[in-house]
Amino acid sequence: MGEVYRPASAAFENVRAHGGLGHIETARVYEADGALRFIDLTSLPPGTSVGEHAHAGDEEVYVIISGRGEMRLDGTTVAVGPGDVIRNDPRGTHGLRNTGVQPLTFVVIDCAAAEPHP
Repeated sequence: MGEVYRPASAAFENVRAHGGLGHIETARVYEADGALRFIDLTSLPPGTSVGEHAHAGDEEVYVIISGRGEMRLDGTTVAVGPGDVIRNDPRGTHGLRNTGVQPLTFVVIDCAAAEPHP
């Protein structure tokens, strides 16, 4: 049976993410040991960022809820805004910076990477 997770009841932490600029607010709203590893709700104040990083055995999807920013994907910079969905390749580098004047709010969905096909 499915479940409903309410981010409003999650405990937000003030962290510096992957060596990024400034401190951001993030809450883990779901975590498990299956193919779906976690779901986070994160907010970047203006001028802050999630530093560029890579994951070894997983891939992530970012869903932008509000605000404006720049996503770095394997050395390329792409402007992002509300409604954008960004897939981060397994072992690919990625980072996100708030370039706007409002908080940049997004959901991170982290899954185990599929085994490569021969």
